[in-house]
This record gives sequence, structure tokens and C-alpha cells, in this order.
Amino acid sequence: MAENKLSGSLLYVMAIGAGLVVANNYYNQPLLNLMAKTFQVSEAEVSNIPLFTQLGYAFGLLFIIPLGDKFNRKKLILIDFIAIIGSLLVAAISPSLLLLTIASFCIGFSSVVPQLFVPMAAQLANPKNKGRAIGIVMSGLLIGILGSRSVSGYVGEYLGWRNMYFIASGIMLVYAIVLVFQLPSLSSDFKGSYSKLMQSLWTYFKSESSVRLAAVRGGLGFAGFSAFWTTLVFLMEDNFNYGSGITGLFGILGIAGALAATWAGKLSDKMNKNRLITIATLVMILAWGVFEFSGESIVGLVIGVVFIDMGLQSLHITNQNIIFSKNPEARNRINTIYMVGYFIGGALGTTTGAYAWQWFQWEGVASLGLIYTILILLVHLIFKQKNG
Repeated sequence: MAENKLSGSLLYVMAIGAGLVVANNYYNQPLLNLMAKTFQVSEAEVSNIPLFTQLGYAFGLLFIIPLGDKFNRKKLILIDFIAIIGSLLVAAISPSLLLLTIASFCIGFSSVVPQLFVPMAAQLANPKNKGRAIGIVMSGLLIGILGSRSVSGYVGEYLGWRNMYFIASGIMLVYAIVLVFQLPSLSSDFKGSYSKLMQSLWTYFKSESSVRLAAVRGGLGFAGFSAFWTTLVFLMEDNFNYGSGITGLFGILGIAGALAATWAGKLSDKMNKNRLITIATLVMILAWGVFEFSGESIVGLVIGVVFIDMGLQSLHITNQNIIFSKNPEARNRINTIYMVGYFIGGALGTTTGAYAWQWFQWEGVASLGLIYTILILLVHLIFKQKNG
């Protein structure tokens, strides 16, 4: 049937959508200084905005994504868009940091649609091209993550941070209308109750060692990545006297790393996946080594951004290709386990990165990221044979 095949147009609609939706989680990062000034709070206090956004995303992954194995995914996605638009509008009009923090949690909670697209692409793609399909969707997602910072940096600087959220809500409305006509209706595989569905997450977590290992690798990688992006805006202002617009430009540089996603997806269809993960981790270690000596160097920061994006994206794609190769009837739940670990790592990195900056400035952030990445390599080398 046509709905069981992944057309090129559908693949790119999902890739574009993955980027547009996930961007909602990252618009706040170049805007933190502006928000701090609006509410007259410290850098550490305003860092709760990206923290609660990522925690919301983790909870959304845990409670929304498994439903993709139980309910019609098209209906689930369209209902979710109502929540996304509402959360963005509340953020735009928030009169206090507390309400903005709550709205940010809701934005993260509802903006999990890309994690329904990824297993959908894996399901519909030809098995020989599964890695490539995942890579293309993840390219869109990473471009959204990185491009969002560039867009919000400039919108915040010239129009104010509130208008960024108004614009984002309009983008979501237009894309939801596109999905009404483009997205196929896919039947679910799980016929039990919601409680049984959620209980099965624990069953898969216990039984699938490769998923546990992938979640740890991904979580540690994203911890370092989040520590970098949360504190970069402070580094730019304190050390270089640059505003949110220049900070956002680093997102455009990082898009070069997104090009690694399709490449990594193709490689993970052909190359030894353990070896590819080792190479990706070494690239990230190199990036953090460069960052360590780049607190006063824009050139060093530029080089490091490209390397860390390439390394993390290659790690992420290979992790997902590994986990989607097993239990095809439970891809959404398997992805939930992996991505919850991934974004718990992001929340950890955001928190520890803010404190590393507060106590040790940029050298502390770079050392923290290096520690996280060395842990990836150690965990991978110790446990890879068992999960190879």
C-alpha cells in the first residue's frame, strides 16, 4: 500500500517539520540575557528556562511518544500541535519568570513530535535505507536546533524575545495545516491498555542492553552539548561584548554538523557501528579540547562548534540505527527509552553547565564537557562487546 512506503516528499516534510518543532525548545537559549533583564533576575535563575524546557521534553517523551504504538499517529500528532501552539502563546505573554518557566516546561512537553517522525521514517523506509532515512530526518532536527538559535538571536535583538514566541506559534499553525494533507494514517501495533503500554517500557529497558547503552552514550553526549549552548551566550557577552545576535550565528556554523547526519546515516547502514561510535566520540573529545583554550578566541570557538555538532550527530544517528533494528513493533517505546535518557542528559548538562560557568567560568564549562565525553568513550569501550 502507498501508506507503507516512504516517498521522498514525505521524508522531507517530516525532516522540515522535525526542525521546525524541535526549534521551539531552543529559541530561549540566545534570549536568556534579555529575559533576565526583563524579569530582573540573575543568569543562574534564568537558566531554569532551558532546564525546564528540556525536562518537559523528557516527560513528553515518556508519556506521549509511547502512545504512537497504541493510537493513530496522525491524530496524535495533530492533537499535540494544539498544545504546542497554546504553550508558545502563553510564553509570549508571560508576566513573570515563574509563568514563563511553566510555559517552557509545557513547550518542551508538547514539542516531541520529531520523535514520532523518526520511528515512522524507520518503519516506512526500505530496510537497506533505514539509516539514510533516519539521517535525513535527524538532519532536519539538528538544523532546527541550531538554526533556531540564529533566528531567535536576531529576533530577540531587534523585535524582543516575546515576539519570537508569537512568530513560533504562527509557524506551528501553518505546519499543522500541511500535515493534515501530507501525513499518512498509520495503524498502531499495541492493543493493550495504557498502563500495560507504560509497563512495557520497563520490560524493554531491562531486556535490551543495547538500548540502555545507547541511552547512556546519548545522554552524556547531549549533556556536554547543552552545557556549551547554555553558557555560550554568557561567554559572548562577558568576554567578547557580543549580543544575542552574534551568539545565534554560531547556530549557523553548527549546521555544518547537520550535514554529517545524512552521511552518518549512510555509514551506519554499511560500517561497523561500534567503530563509528568510537570515531564520533573522539571527534567530540577533540572539540572540547579546542574549547578549553578558546575562551578568548572566536576562531577556536568556531572550529569547536563544527566538530562537536558533527560528533554528536554521528553518535546520535548510529545509536538510533542500532536500537531501531530490534523490536520493530515497539519502535516508539524503544525510542522513548533512548530519548528520555538523552534529554535527562541535556537537563543535567544545562544545570551543571550553569554552575560550572558561575564557579569556574568558561574553562570550567569546557572541562565539564570533556569529562562527559571521556565518560562516553569509557562506557562504550567497556560495554560495546556485550551489545555489539
